[in-house]
Amino acid sequence: MHLSAPDPRPRVLHVTQPVDGGVARVVTDLARAQLAAGLHVAVACPDSPLAAELRSLGAEVRRWEATRSPGPTLVREVLRLGRVVQGVRPGLVHLHSAKAGLAGRLAVRGRLPTLFQPHAWSFEAVDGAMARLALKWERRGARWASRVVCVSEAERATGVRAGIDAPWTVVPNGIDPERFHPAAVDTVRAALLPDVDPAAPLVVCVGRLCRQKGQDVLLDAWYAVHDRVPRARLVLVGDGPDAARLRSRAPESVLFAGPVPDAAPWYQAADLVVLPSRWEGMALAPLEAMACGRPVVVTDVDGARESLPPHLAPRCVVPPGDPAPLAASVAELLLDPLLRESLGHQGRRHVLSTHDVRRAAEAVAAVYRDLLAGRGAPEAAQGTEPSECRESIHS
Repeated sequence: MHLSAPDPRPRVLHVTQPVDGGVARVVTDLARAQLAAGLHVAVACPDSPLAAELRSLGAEVRRWEATRSPGPTLVREVLRLGRVVQGVRPGLVHLHSAKAGLAGRLAVRGRLPTLFQPHAWSFEAVDGAMARLALKWERRGARWASRVVCVSEAERATGVRAGIDAPWTVVPNGIDPERFHPAAVDTVRAALLPDVDPAAPLVVCVGRLCRQKGQDVLLDAWYAVHDRVPRARLVLVGDGPDAARLRSRAPESVLFAGPVPDAAPWYQAADLVVLPSRWEGMALAPLEAMACGRPVVVTDVDGARESLPPHLAPRCVVPPGDPAPLAASVAELLLDPLLRESLGHQGRRHVLSTHDVRRAAEAVAAVYRDLLAGRGAPEAAQGTEPSECRESIHS
């Protein structure tokens, strides 16, 4: 009987839930870079378009069904994830977002080098007793994270202020400049919105339709914007649990594009891109929009100021949850085409110099090397030897 030789490549297991939006983009970009660097990349996630895309890249995808929030299925999810870890036998586990961070740390409990990347803190997403429980868990769960990787210095500072005692690293989010780049506005807009006046000022908001992203605040602000710029149109790109409620209260000047496979054309078609989030770690949408040469207006949540050139913040950053300053900033920019063009050029230069996805992947690889240099894997869940991983993970 012929036995195949063991796979000599270093093995990394990413765990993710949710499986859409910016988290999915980050996981995909990391998987692509790590596969190119010669790693064996496995991803535990529910069946989804993300799973199909990862398989097409050459990643090993292990089905891990999990709800978006903690609930009565958590114990089963932890047990399932433990079996995935045993099957993959990774040298390192990388957990993305709060739910995967919860289940993954309970399943692994520090027996393997473990990265936790919150992509925005769980205790910011809830209120009252749930927020207190989430914070208590994050403080306790930090002991089972070899490293907590934040996507912005502000996200790290929020964790420190909350009393989370962890070994921190900040790796700002990155975008692919080959995918997100300027294009002819008229051509792209005609293809996307053939029935809309091509001269009408166009505002685009890309993101999951949910409380976090604040589209309800943007709709409240839109009435004042439309009063000052009557021809303006707003497009909400994405889907989510608040879709029906947002549609029911939106005026005729607001269009819903629904979920799209590629947001780049929508950025390219916009005169202005807005992200009115209530909380973030560092949102990808503003970075993608700036890479496309489009000016942005964002709310002053974690990562927002860090994603912009510092001198643009006074014009482009507004308080979260407040429609009045949001409306004022959006209307003023819609009425000043030359300023929008200048802001778009400055934003693109900034993103290309500081938020290239290759820079982010190299920084994560450096964290992997650091952890694998100091920690081995126990026999119960051991994959490739740490020494082999150190030699093969390239920056």
